Formats: sequence, structure tokens, C-alpha cells
Amino acid sequence: MSPAVTAPELVAAVCFGLAVLHTFSTGLFARLAHSQPRHAGLWHLLGEVEVVFGFWAFVLFAALFWLSGQAAAVDYVEGRNFTEPLFVFVIMVIAASRPILVSVMQLVDSLAGLLPNARPVAVFFLCLGLVPLLGSVITEPAAMTLAALMLRDRFFSQGLSTRLKYATLGMLFVNISIGGTLTHFAAPPVLMVAGPWQWDTPFMFATFGWKAALAVVINASVLSLLFRRELTARGLGREAGTEPMPLTVAAIHMAFLVGVVVFAHHPVVFMGLFLFFLGYTTAYARHQSPLILREGLLVAFFLAGLVVLGGLQQWWLQPLLTGIEPTALFFLATGLTAITDNAALTYLASLVQGVSDEFKYAIVAGAVTGGGLSIIANAPNPAGIAILKVGFDEQAVSPLKLLLAALAPTSVAALAFLLL
Repeated sequence: MSPAVTAPELVAAVCFGLAVLHTFSTGLFARLAHSQPRHAGLWHLLGEVEVVFGFWAFVLFAALFWLSGQAAAVDYVEGRNFTEPLFVFVIMVIAASRPILVSVMQLVDSLAGLLPNARPVAVFFLCLGLVPLLGSVITEPAAMTLAALMLRDRFFSQGLSTRLKYATLGMLFVNISIGGTLTHFAAPPVLMVAGPWQWDTPFMFATFGWKAALAVVINASVLSLLFRRELTARGLGREAGTEPMPLTVAAIHMAFLVGVVVFAHHPVVFMGLFLFFLGYTTAYARHQSPLILREGLLVAFFLAGLVVLGGLQQWWLQPLLTGIEPTALFFLATGLTAITDNAALTYLASLVQGVSDEFKYAIVAGAVTGGGLSIIANAPNPAGIAILKVGFDEQAVSPLKLLLAALAPTSVAALAFLLL
């Protein structure tokens, strides 16, 4: 171990490792809640995936307080950038509002009618194939929210088999992660490097985007075909009986969404827009459904904990990324993404000076390829879990089953980035 490693860094690494293990143990806490009803509330709390990293971030803060004193602990936390957790919270709530959800559902239903497949299969394909690509425009968290809500209401609530649920969740995570690479502003891992490396949208589309789009379509097509009998037999994906949404209301909601996306790096502005949005939804409540404020706050708490814990992991992550052949770096980045946030990985890579274009491509391609392997691999994943977990037993998603379900679509993405 390098003598330069400090006690806070070691403690942070231990807390991070325990947090990762904790994400694999949420089912255990759910079972404890049933076997020990006296403390069921505590076990349910610790069994919430969205609470895990926030909990261990608090443990780290307490350890820093003890090791370095109040001033150092507070300075460290205040020095972290919490723009992304705030942005994901706001974009989740707005994207999940009824006018936007109904508008996207109507678009999906219209396009489904043009496809030769049975309507349930066509809708399922579009949820996994079209909506993730929209993430390159409306951002990945918004695309995740919309896709997850449509999948929950039209498929997961209809009694899908557990096998199909995990296959869908794994593919959704992978397709969202790679589907945001058609532009330079929508995917968190791309945002971390677009400025320092001077990548713009034409470069992203030519270098990553068309490959990602092809992989997304292949993944969605294969899964839709493999499970077409189950989808058709259950009569899933039929048009929801929703009242028509006034065009003006839908346009105003879309304007709020666009405004938040445009000012994604300026929390003072997008939080101000969000407050106006809350006022508008209150004034026109007849066109609204309850906003997903609780789910959004839990996801923001998860990501904020990841920001706090991730800030002290540079001492072991960065040496792993340097001096490695590009193809090996691609697979290393894909694997590391499963236990770290891919945006944190690319951020650390952006700090390395004098790297080659091959290094840059390998680290970003690997980071987005591995974005579906775990709950923490990509920032929008906790949003998907928060919405879709109601379809699983005891509202708990097995990290191991998610990993296995994501392997096939991850392999397709890897082949696209490595061979095309």
C-alpha cells in the first residue's frame, strides 16, 4: 500500500466496499423485517436500495468528523458537486408528470400501429428501443423515468414472469446507458469528458452514437421476439384509457422539461424552474397525477451518497486506468463500472494528462457498455429501480439476477463498440 494513502482515504474505500456489499444484501434486510417485526421499520429502511449509499456516506462523514475534525469533514462535503443528484431529482419528477407521460404513450401507441408485430410486442419493442434513444435529447434520467413508467403500467403490472422482468430490467439499463451517447450532453459519463476533451454532438454521433443505436435496436428486437408469445398471450401493452391531454398543458410541461435540460449545469436556474413547475401543477391540478416526489428524493439521496463516497476513491481508481492497452482498458472500464458510477470513472479519466485518442475511446465506450451491470453503474439506474421494483417479490431486485440479465445486451454493446 502506498504510504501516500491517508486514513480518510482508507476509511472511504472501506465504506465504499461495504456500500457495494450492502446493495447485494437488500433482500436479506427485507427478510429480517418479516422475521423481526419489532424493528421492521429499521430493516425496511436498510433494505431500500436508494438508501444504501446515502447511509454509508453518513457513516463516512461521521468517520471524517472523528478523524479530521468538524471543519475538515464539513469542508469535504461542501466541496462535493451535488448538481447531478439535484438534476436527476428534478428531471425525474417533471418527466414523470402525467401530461408528458401521456404524450409519450400516445407517440408510442401511434408508432406501434405502424409496425407489423402484434401491438403488445410493438409497444414493448418501442419502450426498450425508441425511448432509450430519446435519452440523447431529453437526457438519460428522463428517458429512464418514461420507459420505466410505461413498462410498469403496461407490462410489469400484468403479471409478467420473473424471467422476463429481469431480462427487461437488465436490457433497459444497458440500452439507456448506451442510448444517451448520440449527443454530448445527455449521458452523465459523456458529460464528464465532453468539455475537457472537446467532444461535440457530431463527434459523438460519428464515434459512438450510430454504434450504440444499432446495439439498442438489436437488443430490443431480440428480446421482443424471444418473449413475443408471453407478451401477446397476456394482452400486454394495450392503449391505456387515459383522457385526452390539452395540447397547451402538454406543451407547457415540455417547455419546463426542455428548460431544465438546457440549464442542467446550473442548479440555481433549474431549481427555480422546478419551483415554478410545482406552482403550475398545483394551479392546474385537474390535468395532473401525484408527482413522484418521494421516489425522486430517494434517488437523489442515493446519488448524493455516491458523490460523497466517490470523492475519496481516486487513489486506487486512477492507477488502474493508466498504462493499459486500449482493448484491456475497455474491458477493465466495463468491469469497474459495475462497482462504481460510470460518470465517476470517466471523470477520473479526464484528470489524466496526455492520454491518447484510443485511451479516451476505450474508457468512455467501456463505461457506457457496463452501465447496466448493476444498480450503481449508471446514474439513472436507481430511478428505474425506484419505479419498477413494485413488480418484484418484496419489492427487492436481486443484484446477481440483474447482473446475469444484463450480460447478453452488454455483450452486444461491447461487440458494437469494439468491432464497428
